[in-house]
Amino acid sequence: MTATPLLQVDDLKVHFPIKAGILRRQVGSIRAVDGVSFEVPAGETVGLVGESGCGKTTTGRAIAGLVKVTAGSIFFEGRDITGLPRHELRSVRRNLQYVFQDPYSSLNPIRTVGDIVAEPLRIHGLYEEYGGSDYVDELFSLVGLSPTLQNRYPREFSGGQRQRIGIARALALKPKLLILDEPIAALDVSIQAQIVNLLQDLQQELGLAYVFIAHDLAVVRHISDRMLVMYLGRIVEEGDKTSIYRNASHPYTHSLLSAVPIPDPGLRGSRSRIVLEGDIPSPANPPSGCHFHPRCFRAQEICRTVAPELADHEGLPTRAACHFAGPLMPVEIERTAEKV
Repeated sequence: MTATPLLQVDDLKVHFPIKAGILRRQVGSIRAVDGVSFEVPAGETVGLVGESGCGKTTTGRAIAGLVKVTAGSIFFEGRDITGLPRHELRSVRRNLQYVFQDPYSSLNPIRTVGDIVAEPLRIHGLYEEYGGSDYVDELFSLVGLSPTLQNRYPREFSGGQRQRIGIARALALKPKLLILDEPIAALDVSIQAQIVNLLQDLQQELGLAYVFIAHDLAVVRHISDRMLVMYLGRIVEEGDKTSIYRNASHPYTHSLLSAVPIPDPGLRGSRSRIVLEGDIPSPANPPSGCHFHPRCFRAQEICRTVAPELADHEGLPTRAACHFAGPLMPVEIERTAEKV
């Protein structure tokens, strides 16, 4: 019998209205998320990757109840939490917390960091039950900060330290799932590895599950168990990280992998980068059929009219939403590539 996943997202859609005119009537909608489905088992990390504007952050915010869901369902621990009223969602948020991309704007600048970390405990009436100031001290130590820093303000900390404070705040209620929205994107490269290592240590120690949202595939490969590749509001490929990196089958995933930087200068020039034509279409007016077909080097007539389902393909280790899923062929590299 298969265990119930900690998080289950079914056909999630988030559309934002476009209004115009004096009466502000709706004339269209931005399809930020357009039918996303996936699961997150307890204790695992699912990486959500794609270009800016693909809908990955909106997906995370919808799961956390920070934006309104247009259609679809979100189940957490087997309970449907889609569209819960605020007072009911509060109990869910004890086990589902969010870590924001910008560690400075997400912290109240006029409150001490000790108060910021303790705030969730006070809101839920758990401050004394969890041990009060001693527990807050423990949270600071858990993320690698000295408890003696609690009386300082966010402006007195570096970007990496602020993100540690944000993580401590997210851990205060002892959650089971963290949604990490590009948690290292705003940090110096020298600090990014420290935060990733901290997250891995916390996961091992506390048994946490993560939804790790990022555009850096190298980082996602390092921390994730499974990966979801998004394009224009849809998941186009899904698989374990090894299968995605070694045996990707969707043309968009091939292009993303070819853009991962090569750290060894001696190897630069040995790999070709796949250059896609054109820009990402507007989510307010996505292409018919497969959303990726205007930029795809494999596109044929069926791609322009029929949207492919995310499905298994014979002989391929990943699930892909592509009529012509498969490994990258040498002739495709020659036709689309430039040396990097």
